[in-house]
Amino acid sequence: MRGYQVLHDPTAVVDLPLGREPHELLVRAVLAVTDPERLAPDDWAQIALQLTGHARAVAQDVERLTGLLPRYDPRRVLAEDVLRQARQRLDAPMQGTLRCAQGRAHTVRELYARLDRLRTPRPASRR
Repeated sequence: MRGYQVLHDPTAVVDLPLGREPHELLVRAVLAVTDPERLAPDDWAQIALQLTGHARAVAQDVERLTGLLPRYDPRRVLAEDVLRQARQRLDAPMQGTLRCAQGRAHTVRELYARLDRLRTPRPASRR
């Protein structure tokens, strides 16, 4: 079994594993659902909660890497925009709906895409 980090909630509501692969699988599964009746509202709420916690953890990584870039670097500007949009979505009240879970799944996907771009070395500019 692989080791993993756990996001601990001091209110003891939930402990979330932070591994990327299981969350990417969850994101794909949630985004593939077309029938909101496939799960009960409590199940959708639990999925949204897990995706919210994971999105916040990934956002911290994006924010940390963004802070290392020069102020006017285009990658920084784009990352700050993604972070702003993610915060707005994650601060919205959670609901036990497919739509809410899918919104959180899109946020996780966008944050990982930005994180990957920040980790990729910038190509040398041509002169």
